[in-house]
Amino acid sequence: MLTSAEQAMEFSHTAPIQPLNKMARIEPATVEDLPRLVDLTMALFEMEEDFDPNRQIQQRGLEAILEQPNRGRIFVVRTDYEIMGMVNCQFTMSTAMGGFVILLEDVIIHPDFRRQGYGMRLVNYVIDFAKRKDFKRITLLTDKISAESQAFFEGLNFQHSHMIPMRLNLAEE
Repeated sequence: MLTSAEQAMEFSHTAPIQPLNKMARIEPATVEDLPRLVDLTMALFEMEEDFDPNRQIQQRGLEAILEQPNRGRIFVVRTDYEIMGMVNCQFTMSTAMGGFVILLEDVIIHPDFRRQGYGMRLVNYVIDFAKRKDFKRITLLTDKISAESQAFFEGLNFQHSHMIPMRLNLAEE
């Protein structure tokens, strides 16, 4: 019998497809979705001060998650014709929490589909997934100069932490 943490890591126990309306649904991304996922992350990183968009690097990172689901999941909001948004959930162990946690990254809805509730539904989907799989916490980084982004996550009950992010970028050394 698998522990709840092992079940969370097992791909066959991934979250189900969730219809949002007659056109849109949330489901796990596949390798076939990679070109659109790269486009979305490129658009996101063009808005972020800390990142330099690089199509090859973003593709390599997304592929690593899609090809090894024990690292995380990428969930998308899609219709039969296009991906409207995505979220990247990376799995790691927290000694403070005594279990697996999710690092939420790359939350983006294409500008043509914003302010229609898709972002909120996508993040709530991740929260439900995390609860079902017994993850202990979801952590995210949001742009400190974007009041809109912070208000969005606060509206979903995310709270500011007393911790502050610090980085050592080894790729630049």
